[in-house]
Amino acid sequence: MNKHQRIKKNKEFQQIFKKGKSFANRQFIVYVLKVEQPEFRLGLSVSKKVGNAVARNRVKRYIRQTFLELKDDLLPNADYIIIARPQAATMDFHESKKSLEHVLRIARALPKK
Repeated sequence: MNKHQRIKKNKEFQQIFKKGKSFANRQFIVYVLKVEQPEFRLGLSVSKKVGNAVARNRVKRYIRQTFLELKDDLLPNADYIIIARPQAATMDFHESKKSLEHVLRIARALPKK
């Protein structure tokens, strides 16, 4: 993922939390805000409740890889914030991807199968 596709600033996070819509399942919470831009942006939030640094970084890697694989199917003109819940630390990549796809379908960011 490119640098311009990441959401880093607290101001941007707060704007998406206020104006965006949230969708959740047991492992992830997704905030989606539709904006006018050529490609989607992604912000990640993985708290210390998820686990130690190794576990948190693994969860973030899994999320980024999932978005990389789904980039052609996702809505391009949207900002996404993914918040990982503690259950996300116990999952492998395929379970994590399946769970993220599920919550993105709920958010209507992915087309139905």
